[in-house]
Amino acid sequence: MRIKKTLAGAALAGLALTALAACGGDSSDGDGSSGDSAPQAADIRVWLNGTDTPDEARQWLKKTFEEQNPGSTLTVEQQEWDGLVEKLTTALSSESETPDVVEIGNTQAPTFTSAGAFSDLTGQLDALGGDDLLQGFVDGATVDGKTYAVPYYAGSKYIFYRTDLFEKAGLEVPTTMDEFVDTAVKLKDANPEPANFSGFWFPGQDWRNGAAFVWDAGGDLAADNDGTWEGALESDASIAGLERAQQLFEQASGAPKDGNEADPWTPFCAGETGMMSTPGWVMGLLNDPKTGCPDLAKKVGVFALPGSDGQPAPVLLGGSDIAVAAKSQHQELAQKAVALMLSDDYQSILAENGLTPAKTSLASLLGDDMFAQATIAAASNAKLTPAAPGWANVEGSRVLEDLFSKIAQGGDVADLAAAADEQMNSQLNG
Repeated sequence: MRIKKTLAGAALAGLALTALAACGGDSSDGDGSSGDSAPQAADIRVWLNGTDTPDEARQWLKKTFEEQNPGSTLTVEQQEWDGLVEKLTTALSSESETPDVVEIGNTQAPTFTSAGAFSDLTGQLDALGGDDLLQGFVDGATVDGKTYAVPYYAGSKYIFYRTDLFEKAGLEVPTTMDEFVDTAVKLKDANPEPANFSGFWFPGQDWRNGAAFVWDAGGDLAADNDGTWEGALESDASIAGLERAQQLFEQASGAPKDGNEADPWTPFCAGETGMMSTPGWVMGLLNDPKTGCPDLAKKVGVFALPGSDGQPAPVLLGGSDIAVAAKSQHQELAQKAVALMLSDDYQSILAENGLTPAKTSLASLLGDDMFAQATIAAASNAKLTPAAPGWANVEGSRVLEDLFSKIAQGGDVADLAAAADEQMNSQLNG
């Protein structure tokens, strides 16, 4: 069950982050070692989020780390994206509870790096990949010329669709946003059973996919106004994008109006989805007999969400950073774990599972099939969330989940956008 985080909770998280700043990012002597002596053996705890990282990569990391560091162990602890900001804020403030290495969403990283939650990795950048690393992710984790997190993987969502249902309904792959919306509505109308069938699977809380409609219309989530960040959902362009999202909610989606976007393969495999917007790694889950539906996966086609101008729409460029916790007592070992996660061997596993690798030189490993082509097309016009210092507080407060859910339930778009802007204005600037 998802638990709504209140504004008071967000404020407490902000206070905790302020406290983190006192710990700085000094990574010296963290292993109780000095000079060239080997670090003391320890169990390194690595927090990875959701199911994005394939098991093959997790197993490789543990095996390789323990082979290279005799006496030490590495434990991968899976966390969930929902509520991650609050959980990280608490864990990173405690020397006894902190993990050593953490995965964090690239949109959440600026808040934590500004607060001193992570160790300074500037001296390791060249060894970790240097100019080969995804520069936008590096920039987002850099404060006052020092880099506190490095890219882990990236990935833009694109459209998965049922080729058999398209053929049955006489539909073609859409090439503009208007055609996409029309196709989604027609696909739902052509499939009255089951009753919750979605021409486009679009659960109410899914602001990450919803942002594409705002951006396509020329709007934005927030904007920098002479050094002060403000919510931008009240603009005419943003309202137009939100109204388009509401049309899809009401006419094309059978997904729960208050539901989240987790586990999209579940309704797909249940025959409840004609189109869905997901990262490429979902295909691996569809093909897995334990998690998916290999027979139905054979009927999947993909394309980049088309924009109003006929070019790929500006979808959210998702992805993650990895960082060493400033309060970790095993700084050197933690850095070795990060180095392995950015190694060509490890990043190749991610690429072969549909995740855009942290190193641009490995992009070709995505392949040249329709999935790779859709990934490249979707990324060509992708956008990041606003670079506001308090953006993690916005995500932590769930203001956008609440906004889109209320829109899905038929609320007045203009009034809801104004209320969301007002709430974000108290959070965006940290």
